[in-house]
Amino acid sequence: MSVGVKFWGVRGSIACASPQHVVYGGNTSCVEVVWGDVRIVLDAGTGIRLLGQSFLSMPERRRVMLLTHTHWDHIAGFPFFAPAYMPGWRVRVLAGHLSDNGGIHGALASQMATPMFPVPLAALRADMVYEDFRHGDVLTDVAPGVIARTKPLNHPNGATGYRLELGGRVVTYITDTEHIPGKPDQNVLALMDGADLAIYDSTYTDEMFSTRVGWGHSTWQEAIRLGKSAKVKRLAIFHHDPDHVDEVMARIEAEARIAWSNAFVARDMMAVPLD
Repeated sequence: MSVGVKFWGVRGSIACASPQHVVYGGNTSCVEVVWGDVRIVLDAGTGIRLLGQSFLSMPERRRVMLLTHTHWDHIAGFPFFAPAYMPGWRVRVLAGHLSDNGGIHGALASQMATPMFPVPLAALRADMVYEDFRHGDVLTDVAPGVIARTKPLNHPNGATGYRLELGGRVVTYITDTEHIPGKPDQNVLALMDGADLAIYDSTYTDEMFSTRVGWGHSTWQEAIRLGKSAKVKRLAIFHHDPDHVDEVMARIEAEARIAWSNAFVARDMMAVPLD
């Protein structure tokens, strides 16, 4: 069985719906990893709404959702994930940054509590399972034949990076992390090592970075530096700044292709086979 990845949301910080965000997309972070009947959801940004609708026509009614963290742009779509409202579905939601801070159930319940949202978490009719782990753990029960290795990332309030090993392929999902110039992040390199596809937080450019230190994000140039060092086969530039309209993203894409042919810019609805 082949492994594939589909990008349902590639934007960071806030969803963007304008004529200038059409080519690369405006939905916030949500990525689907597919291996046969196994479908792993990475983050629950606004892109998860369309992903959830696509699931309704499929016979398999079990899904696993791995969250990097719970800043708004990564969970804004969770209340609109259609399978969560359907009896007969089972949805596991896992997070690695809240073990000592109330847990993932509490965070999602707060998001949907009055006066923030009209429908409470308790209204979800699927069999919802909320699980906390500590980033650094190796998860062996995400799905049969799947190993998920995790590492902490450098982000305000914490975040988790994932390395998924499945079907003889490796997909890494590393978003919302800030690098230190000249000091490659060893956690990130460990997750990326030899990956078939590395998805990395590329919110800024190196030129922008100095004015945004402490904001918890990285650059597409650092993505390439890390990708080359880790010998990844393909690198997805991801989590685009909302101010980076299509014209800006096109320039970044052209520069990135010149810098490294293994790199590409992720877009909403882009499908990437890993055969």
